[in-house]
Amino acid sequence: MRTEQTTCVVVGGGPAGMMAGLLLARQGVEVVVVEKHGDFLRDFRGDTVHPSTLRVIEELGWIDEFLRLPHSRVSTITVETPAGRTDFADFSKIGGKYPYIAFMPQWDVLDFLASKGAAYPNFRLVQKAEAVELVREGGRATGVRARTPEGDLELRANLVIAADGRHSTMRASAGLRPAASKAPMDVLWFRLSRSPGEDLTFLHTGEGFVLITIDRGDYWQMAYVIPQGAYEHVRGEGVERLRADVAAVDTALGERLTREIRDWDDVKLLSVRVDRLRTWYRPGLLCIGDAAHAMSPAGGVGINLAVQDAVAAARMLGPALKAGRVPTADELRRVQRRRELPVRAVQLAQIHMLADLYPKDRGSTVERPFAARVVRRFPFLNGWTARFIGVGVRPERVG
Repeated sequence: MRTEQTTCVVVGGGPAGMMAGLLLARQGVEVVVVEKHGDFLRDFRGDTVHPSTLRVIEELGWIDEFLRLPHSRVSTITVETPAGRTDFADFSKIGGKYPYIAFMPQWDVLDFLASKGAAYPNFRLVQKAEAVELVREGGRATGVRARTPEGDLELRANLVIAADGRHSTMRASAGLRPAASKAPMDVLWFRLSRSPGEDLTFLHTGEGFVLITIDRGDYWQMAYVIPQGAYEHVRGEGVERLRADVAAVDTALGERLTREIRDWDDVKLLSVRVDRLRTWYRPGLLCIGDAAHAMSPAGGVGINLAVQDAVAAARMLGPALKAGRVPTADELRRVQRRRELPVRAVQLAQIHMLADLYPKDRGSTVERPFAARVVRRFPFLNGWTARFIGVGVRPERVG
């Protein structure tokens, strides 16, 4: 086994991990980001870039270059139910330079961050390296062990940042267990081709499903939302039911689905989890992003929260790491305290306030969801919902 020494090991090359590693390297901290895949090319990952993330990239001086990457922009989230159409979130009301959510392939975002990190001599991205367990000495995490094509690798560090997702190996290795809440839905992802100039309402409700359509330029990324745990039942109904439901929303889409979705192999299931660690840290270890709090995909807010976690962690822990010091338990606790309020607020909204936006069973239709009724009654609130989704309760600054 090879053994190497660094200052900080970040496990996971997703948005949280790449942003944390990049921002620490920018402060002069020696960082190794460990990513188990050889590239970032995985479909149906969260592709939203929120106004608060765009502001972070602007602070770093890279916004013009970043926005030259292919992306689409959503300024209004519109909900269509049998009770009518509601502009649920209007980002034009939040002010600032970025009154929209940018939909950009996550692999492009991660490639961009990796290229910026590579400009720092103290930043290293190690791909095809699967972190399998923490190294611990004297009750403290002192590094990670990873499997690589060249053999096992042990990376020793003053701090391990676990950004390895909702099924975090590092979290489990530390004995941390999240407290789970019941998520209101599961999601089936697929894509359909898009005709030039074609426009669709963002969210539709139907009998036993919700359909979300995301404009990705030459194709639609579709989220077919079903009751929690109903996947096997939905499969038993056959792909014909899926085709009929999509056709009920838009006839042309239904015809397209018949040609382009052959069977369930063309559809990807996301089993939604909403959970949160009571304690995000152990001596020498900090969990951020989905490793600390898995979110529903509603609004893409999980990515925004993960990036904001990374910004806060790098800003608050960077000075100690740059000085060659192991962050104390109090310093790790302060990061959790800083970020826990936004997480709790979003999870409360996802589990309770938006719960009736999603179908309870395959025979019912969501006609008048509470949140949509309130916004329809008081339209000025769609600026508040846009701020909650796009900026969040506690946006972070780099410096």
